[in-house]
Amino acid sequence: MFTGLVEALGRVEQVCDENSGKRITLTWPGLGGSGDPLALGESVAVNGCCLTVVEAEPGSDAFVVQAGPETLLRTNLGAKKPGDPVNLERSLRAGARLGGHFVQGHVDATATLRERRPDGEWEFLAFNVDPAWTPLMVPKGSIAVDGVSLTLVDVTPDGFSVMLIPHTLAVTTLGALRPGDRVNIEADVLAKHVQKLLSRG
Repeated sequence: MFTGLVEALGRVEQVCDENSGKRITLTWPGLGGSGDPLALGESVAVNGCCLTVVEAEPGSDAFVVQAGPETLLRTNLGAKKPGDPVNLERSLRAGARLGGHFVQGHVDATATLRERRPDGEWEFLAFNVDPAWTPLMVPKGSIAVDGVSLTLVDVTPDGFSVMLIPHTLAVTTLGALRPGDRVNIEADVLAKHVQKLLSRG
C-alpha cells in the first residue's frame, strides 16, 4: 500500500530483457547514505507501479526490480530507457501519516496527455483515457497519475483533468510531461469496490 506522495525522483540506469519481462536497474538519489536501505523483497512504487526489489546493496543508491509481461502491457515502464526519470515511493509503514490517498500500486491503464497550459503558478493537464475507466472517477475525487496522488478537476466520458502545484511540478516526472506522453493511472480502490458491489444488484 502506498500514499501517492512521491519520495524521490529516480532514474533508469539499465534495462535488460528477461524472457518476456524486463530487469530494470534504478537509482534513488541519496538512498545509499540515508541509513535506511532497501531490503530484498521490499515493495517500491515505480511510476505508481508496485514492484519488488530483487537486488540492493547497503550504501548504494542503485537497486534492481523486475517487470513481468502484464506490468509491461498495462504500464509505461516498457518504454522507459536509461536516463529516463521515474517517481519512487516506498510502501506505507503501519502507523505512518497518510497524506495522499490509498494507492495499491496496481496500475489500471495508461492515459495520454492531451493538453497542458499554465494557470498562474499552477499547470492544468488534461488526459485522454479508455472510457471504461472514467465511471470510477468523479470531480474532486482522487486518482494516481504516475504514482502521484492528485485531485480530479473535471471528468469527461473519455478523459479527465488535474491541476498541479509548483511543488508537484518540481519534484515529480509530471513537470516534464508533454502532449502525447503516456502516464500510468490507478483509479480509487474504494470506487472499484463500490462499482463491483452495485454490479451485483
